[in-house]
Amino acid sequence: MASVVRITDFSHNGLQDYVSLTDVALRKVTEPERGLYIAESSKVIQRAVNAGHIPRSVLLQEQWLADIEPLVADFPECIIYVGSSVLLQELTGFEMHRGALASMQRPELPSAPDLLANATRVVVLEDIVDHTNVGAIFRAVAGLGADAVLITPRCADPLYRRSVRVSMGTVLQVPWTRLPEWPEAREILHKSGFHIAAMALSDDAVLLREFVSNPPSKIALVFGSEGDGLSRQALEACDTVVTIPMLHGVDSLNVASASAVALYALTE
Repeated sequence: MASVVRITDFSHNGLQDYVSLTDVALRKVTEPERGLYIAESSKVIQRAVNAGHIPRSVLLQEQWLADIEPLVADFPECIIYVGSSVLLQELTGFEMHRGALASMQRPELPSAPDLLANATRVVVLEDIVDHTNVGAIFRAVAGLGADAVLITPRCADPLYRRSVRVSMGTVLQVPWTRLPEWPEAREILHKSGFHIAAMALSDDAVLLREFVSNPPSKIALVFGSEGDGLSRQALEACDTVVTIPMLHGVDSLNVASASAVALYALTE
């Protein structure tokens, strides 16, 4: 069983995992370096454990203890920190509405070739920096049937707390890893037999309905950053540019919405 520690101050070393969780810049550096991520709510903690991730500790108020203890019962090294709402808000930087936070050990990412070995449809995210969009795309991938997500070096961390929350924990279920920069990423995808389709605006773009009428057997859909879209290097690396036709002078959808539309079209 996990051990329960009731806290009245911040003297315990294990509490460092939860300091200033609202500081995005700090977390982007410290969480990956320390090999952890933060899972929020009992549902997400359960999904993380089901995915084989190991909890280091849990932080919660007394009323949530009975719900959380069974979730981490098989991890005797896990510590459950129990404190008042005022104390926990001072520690984390926000009021905890979702029951509990868990500091989870980051799983080791697979290599891109290994991830692609048994996949036929994947999503590639190039430099998408908004954690909400990353989480929403993972949820679309999980719900609409893609096999994996691959992200470029500057893409936002899928295990950032907001990404995990927006995805409803599906970032813990969908296989993912990081790709190197183009054109090395192109070589990896082509070596695994993938047709690379850039979702972008272009004069020579193929309409989505035309692309899905006779799709390649293996497809990597590439989505670009929220502001500038796909980079020139990404467009040069792709085999086809695909666009979603729009009406009423709207040029494009939000990237997360576009991913859902494209993935749904490929299920038809």
